[in-house]
Amino acid sequence: MTILQDFAGRSALVTGAASGIGAACAQSLAARGASRLFLVDVDAAGLDALDLPGCEVHRIVGSVADDALWQSLEPQLTGLDHAVVNAGIGSGGPIASVSLAEWRRVMAVNLDGAFMTLASSLRAMQAKGGSAVVVASTTGIKPVAGIGPYGVSKAAVAHMARIAALENASKGIRVNAIAPGGVDTAIWESGANFQRSVAAIGRDATLKAMAKTTPLGRFATSEEMADTILYLLGDAGSNITGHVMVSDGGFIL
Repeated sequence: MTILQDFAGRSALVTGAASGIGAACAQSLAARGASRLFLVDVDAAGLDALDLPGCEVHRIVGSVADDALWQSLEPQLTGLDHAVVNAGIGSGGPIASVSLAEWRRVMAVNLDGAFMTLASSLRAMQAKGGSAVVVASTTGIKPVAGIGPYGVSKAAVAHMARIAALENASKGIRVNAIAPGGVDTAIWESGANFQRSVAAIGRDATLKAMAKTTPLGRFATSEEMADTILYLLGDAGSNITGHVMVSDGGFIL
């Protein structure tokens, strides 16, 4: 099978790149010809484990919420073609019970980190244009009880993407967001309820039970999300900007 080389010679930044959607995007970008990748994650081992042959890879270990990381990295991003603003963390608990410390912990990564990632990327693309995709969530569109900080942060980054799209269209920079539903990634692993269910019935059965609220009856794979993200990033999506694309198996219906 011939793999489309539609990102040949291009550079891209991917945050949260060590696993899940971020890793799938990095692998797909490399397979489709990207020549230079900047990969950011707190998980050094996960970044090192990525096999990306034929591509110049810069592995940056650190948190997207660290302003010093962006101060150091931004000069290297000049001329960037694409960005996947993906890093994020989960959170649980009803609004009335969430501490300010927990609220700020989530916002620091999911909102502040996304802001710094996108802002740095936009500045790096100023000279020749480019495209960015922000990974939001259907929980930023459809209220889901018990995940207040996460849902609010994802609603915020989706709107941030639309504002950035309007501000940068004249510069030849497109900005979109994707709102996944349930995706089989490591973000679930930190949840106490998920851990208890896995211990009782196993991971596959746990995900299948969780997917009962999705009309298609399954969670998506990271690779499926990467395919949609690269569509929005690439030339096939050249007339799309300011859009929040829902890919959720019907969850918000």
